[in-house]
Amino acid sequence: MKVALVYDRVNKWGGAERVLLALHEIFPKAPLYTSVYDAPHASWAKVFPKVYTSFLQKIPFAKTSHELFGWLMPLAFESFNFDAYDLVISVTSEAAKGIITKPQTSHVCYCLTPTRYLWSGHNAYFPNPTMKWLSKPIVKYLRVWDKIASQRPDVVVAISTEVKERIKKYYQRDSGVIFPPVGLSLAETNNRLPQKYFLVVSRLVTYKRVDLVVKTFNRLGLPLVVIGTGHQALKLKCLARKKIKFVGFVTDEELKKYYRGAKALIMPQEEDFGLVAVEAQGLRIPVIAYGKGGAKDTVINGKTGILFADQTVESLTAAIEKFDKWHPDGEELITNAARFSKSRFQKAFIRACFGGRLRD
Repeated sequence: MKVALVYDRVNKWGGAERVLLALHEIFPKAPLYTSVYDAPHASWAKVFPKVYTSFLQKIPFAKTSHELFGWLMPLAFESFNFDAYDLVISVTSEAAKGIITKPQTSHVCYCLTPTRYLWSGHNAYFPNPTMKWLSKPIVKYLRVWDKIASQRPDVVVAISTEVKERIKKYYQRDSGVIFPPVGLSLAETNNRLPQKYFLVVSRLVTYKRVDLVVKTFNRLGLPLVVIGTGHQALKLKCLARKKIKFVGFVTDEELKKYYRGAKALIMPQEEDFGLVAVEAQGLRIPVIAYGKGGAKDTVINGKTGILFADQTVESLTAAIEKFDKWHPDGEELITNAARFSKSRFQKAFIRACFGGRLRD
């Protein structure tokens, strides 16, 4: 059986990229198709036998500023030919689901979320009324195309209950749920360090709401470590006071060390899934998370973490104060994280690809 993998763009490292590597272990001969490939910033992709790119690869700045080329993504993915394959798996939060396959080729879509800037996150991506008005014709076109593209896969699989509900709302399609695999090994869970700080592990972009955590910890005067990079990095550093430390990009081994020295992971954003919450629990680290989105699947309120109701300094402060009076059970944290193991993900995905039933 000939299999191909498809992903929106290969130019960063994160949870979706871990999914692709887990799929690569199942289908090691499968090439990877994508709109653009920025090899220096995506060394993880070297494991694939071949990475095929679209015409966007030849356009200046497309590899690093893909946001400017959203209007060309439909054409980029429709230009690929998959006639030689029996099975194509798209992993997508944007346009990769819109590939065109013939009846003899099965298409399984692993949906990270319906395109965020078109649907659930539209207002956050276009907060400026003028920009919102200017982008309206393009957004209208992309929404029409996105709905058409969402009907092309033979099977759609969501990464969480939240995403399953969005798929039904925006695409009017039913989907199964397969939780993505945890990234870090659970083998070293007993090696804790003295807990000296709270921790954020996130891309430093607007919707991740790291600004909310910085403002809260400025007020509380508690130590905070922020791991991650993104276009908001400078703004957040200027906002932060002296007990807040930014460490940028770290390796998996360095990340484990930071996790093991943390009192708790703070996750202030509404995530599609929120892989870092599972990573933390697998290392016996409880989570303080905004109680919407993927956190409802990954964090058990009062047992493996504390969920707060509103994205405000007051609500997050109350959750931290509640956390200080709470004593989590490390074994419960590990047991909950084990629900999201790579082996479980791979077994479920094989069933999805070859006719097994998905969880409703």
